Amino acid sequence: MAARLLRVAERTAVEEVRAGAAPKGWQARASYESVRACAEIVVPRTIAIDEALRARATGQLVILGAGLDTRAWRLAGLERTDVWEVDHPASQQDKRARLAEAAQEARRLDASGDAAEELPSAARSVRFAPVDFALDDLGEALDSAGHDPSAPTTWLWEGVVPYLTRAEMQATLVALVRRSAPGSSLILNYQAPSAKAAAGRLLTRVIGSSATSGEPWRSLWKPNRMAVALGQNGLQMVSDDDLLGIARSVGGSVRLRTSLRSGRVAVAERPRAAG
Repeated sequence: MAARLLRVAERTAVEEVRAGAAPKGWQARASYESVRACAEIVVPRTIAIDEALRARATGQLVILGAGLDTRAWRLAGLERTDVWEVDHPASQQDKRARLAEAAQEARRLDASGDAAEELPSAARSVRFAPVDFALDDLGEALDSAGHDPSAPTTWLWEGVVPYLTRAEMQATLVALVRRSAPGSSLILNYQAPSAKAAAGRLLTRVIGSSATSGEPWRSLWKPNRMAVALGQNGLQMVSDDDLLGIARSVGGSVRLRTSLRSGRVAVAERPRAAG
């Protein structure tokens, strides 16, 4: 499903890594290694998040900073769940254009007689809520998109927190908790401090070998500090695991031990009222 949202040049880079066909030349090789490293980190992160979502399927799932997330189209167990994708208007416009292109390609292939489908959603519905967090109110955007704050919601916040300041992270956390009825959950991906990981990221920014090399990390969190921040907002930490342990548990590659150790997936819940 993810490959169907990639354009030709993007897909080519992925296919080179899958084939183990390392290109010559330092610049091409740096880009190749960047894609390979990204995969090593994202695979355990995706597995952990998918498992947490399946275990906490409610009627509402809100994905903050959704980007090119494909779960609404591929994840089994969302048949009775309405999904809201929240992202910057420009990012959302790009994603919707990619979805339309993929659907058009599916129709073209189907017309030629090849077995192909459009893009059926695995979720009950998918709704887009464009939000510029620097300007817009998250609650108002979700109200306009039909989200019900009186019903339990599962929130997914992946690949976003490091790019926010602590104040921005706290403000978003307050806004989502206001719309979290008892029984709601937050699945959170964040980065713990690591001098080696920070140095490696600085290097990718210098040589421009990563798709996110121009985006500096603005906040890193120690697990105990994250637990305190969540607790102060009425969320109880259920689990908090580093990606290295997750990768080892599923038999994944662990070449990038430092990066995997600093990346984390946490699950917190808003308890239901006693009785």
